[in-house]
Amino acid sequence: MMTLNDPKARPVGDGAARLAADRMLRRAAQAWFCVAAIGQAAFIWMIIAHYGRKTLAGDLAGWNDKPIIKGYVAGDALGNFLFAVHVLLAVVVTLGGLMQLVPAIRAKAPALHRWTGRVFFVTAFVMALGGLWLTWGRPTYLSLISAILVSLNGVLILVFAVQAWRMAVARRFDAHRRWALRAYLAVNGVWFLRVALMVWAPLTRGWGMDRTLSGPADIALQLCAYVLPLLVLEAYLRAQDSANPNAKRAVAGLLIGSTALTGLGVVGAVLILWRPYML
Repeated sequence: MMTLNDPKARPVGDGAARLAADRMLRRAAQAWFCVAAIGQAAFIWMIIAHYGRKTLAGDLAGWNDKPIIKGYVAGDALGNFLFAVHVLLAVVVTLGGLMQLVPAIRAKAPALHRWTGRVFFVTAFVMALGGLWLTWGRPTYLSLISAILVSLNGVLILVFAVQAWRMAVARRFDAHRRWALRAYLAVNGVWFLRVALMVWAPLTRGWGMDRTLSGPADIALQLCAYVLPLLVLEAYLRAQDSANPNAKRAVAGLLIGSTALTGLGVVGAVLILWRPYML
């Protein structure tokens, strides 16, 4: 006799419900990725159009045409060099990260996937170390708390990149995928911060923000810029593993909300922060 707890006693509809919930979760994740990819493409465009063009023209002082904490500094050859490397490598790491998440590349061009992955992780590692040096060695920050928060982001990048690499070498590909996703989100902490600022500032008229990034909203946004995406990712990974359709639907709803906020922030970042430097 079958009981209510017997899997064989479950109605056939349960399987269909799980498949529908899986599909909803997958499409919600794809929607977020498409919106994020558009925003990151705009970010890449701005870097190339402004920093890349100024650098190639030898107009290093022109970096400062865009408001920045510390760009070109006369007489600081090492700092200027590391700043250029840090900013221009952002194009490589952002594009490489996007390519790593395209399923067609993983399935149809595995060699390209492996090589872009190696470039991504090496670049992420170099950028994180360079960013830590620029923050504390130059130094480049508006307040101590902002320096600590951005440094924590840098440390997470190093940890996640090392773990993803280790899992790949050990051929533990499921674990590698999870650590690589964490690394991707942490690497984009700066991008997420710009997007978050362009959601918060217009909606609240800048409540809790000041010019030193030390206001209560500034602190929360700098921390949430990499912590919240990582928490959403963990919810997504758990939902993927869950057999509960309701859990999958709930996380799909979370991703849909995240997509809407990301899209709003991307529009604000393009129109307010980047457009003047994309032409």
